[in-house]
Amino acid sequence: MIFVANADGGVSYVSPEWSAFTGQAAAEAVEHGWSRCLHADDFAGATSFLRTALDQQSEYTLNARLRRTDGSYTWVVIGAVPSYGPPARTFLGFLGSITEVAHDTTMPPTVRGTLARFVPPPMNPATPPGSVLEAVADHLLMAHGLIEEDGAKELLPTLRQALAVAGRLLARGMTADVPSDRIH
Repeated sequence: MIFVANADGGVSYVSPEWSAFTGQAAAEAVEHGWSRCLHADDFAGATSFLRTALDQQSEYTLNARLRRTDGSYTWVVIGAVPSYGPPARTFLGFLGSITEVAHDTTMPPTVRGTLARFVPPPMNPATPPGSVLEAVADHLLMAHGLIEEDGAKELLPTLRQALAVAGRLLARGMTADVPSDRIH
């Protein structure tokens, strides 16, 4: 699942897989509506962590529980990279992904996050990308993680520019489906 968050931290786009996975309509997920799908025990920790990532404009990885359509909860990895644009590398927000993962039983069942690093887990076959643009965004996010590991850092500026463009295109696509008072 792909998402775009604006510079204020509000979600401006969620892929159609979000609704299929959580049962929440995309229009209800915008801004901070998505957080209603977090497990109650994870809400405070997750939102505090995400506020810190936003304040630092830092890429991040967050493990938390998300409600599925049947009401059960499952562990997901939520991660994103910041996007910058003109003028003067203005912070635009984040482009990220959400992937269902098996819970690491050696870790306590609590929300946890890491700043300054996001390597997306492999795509889950249960939630494949819904469009070509979402697949491209997924692959760009994976490439970002691989470049960080490989040390080919000179590619990062170009890759981050591509991520910013993908995020804008995804957010623009959702704008047509959401009332204008719900988009920033």
